[in-house]
Amino acid sequence: MEVIQTVAELRSKLNERKKHYTNSQASNYNSGVGFVPTMGFLHAGHASLLQQARQDCDIVVLSIFVNPLQFGPKEDFERYPRDPERDLALARQAEVDYVFMPETAEMYPEPIKTMIKVSDLTDKLDGASRPGHFDGVATVVAKLLHIVEPDRVYFGLKDAQQVVVIQRMVKDLHMRTVVVPCSIVREADGLAMSSRNVYLSAEERKQSLVLSQALNQVSGWLEASGEIKALEQQLTAYIQTAALAEIDYVKALSYPSLLEIAHIKDVKAGERLIVALAVKFGRTRLIDNNLLDVN
Repeated sequence: MEVIQTVAELRSKLNERKKHYTNSQASNYNSGVGFVPTMGFLHAGHASLLQQARQDCDIVVLSIFVNPLQFGPKEDFERYPRDPERDLALARQAEVDYVFMPETAEMYPEPIKTMIKVSDLTDKLDGASRPGHFDGVATVVAKLLHIVEPDRVYFGLKDAQQVVVIQRMVKDLHMRTVVVPCSIVREADGLAMSSRNVYLSAEERKQSLVLSQALNQVSGWLEASGEIKALEQQLTAYIQTAALAEIDYVKALSYPSLLEIAHIKDVKAGERLIVALAVKFGRTRLIDNNLLDVN
């Protein structure tokens, strides 16, 4: 495993490695480069993405970069958890080939004047709650995809809206990569794994289980009426039984179009229903979702 900090060195190393595979009789370089972009403070959810990339691809690249563009002025950029030594240990265990760990000045050597905006898909859920967030996400991911030029890029479905945004950007801009969505990884008690979970106090951590518990009941509630507004009301009431829960949003939409619907029967063929939520416990904002096949 090699740790690389500059764009030029990463490109050079990847070009050399690709030549090795294409010139080697031992490999036909059928599977190409797999890429997992992260902001670090890695956990088992990230490990699952790396394991999938390792299974699929000849070369695995991990990036660790806390991207300032996707944080709002009152968000947690400075206090976002960082532990590079632990991250590198997990990367070695996952048999990563290259870890790209650029400084902010390497990714943004000058104040950026070019931003990528994906419309419609970003004006709801987290996009509505965090204006500009997905512009920052799309911009940094586009930069990373141009740097790494992967055949496949892997994202977790815990942030299912992010997956949709990146898929649409890749499609619209004819980028040469396949976006691979991967299942949510949860703690043994059901809490979706997140780097921000470390912020939770013991009581907040205990009460945060209400999120996965509420999502686990979605199918039963839908069977009762199929009405989306009723479902959202039931979810809201259930989450509010946790005294520390401060709800940002609870929404059920057609997925991946992210369109508003009134009834479960309004989900079009080929789409699913996403039940997504964002809830704060103290200073920690958690997101989670349930994707349901309803046709």
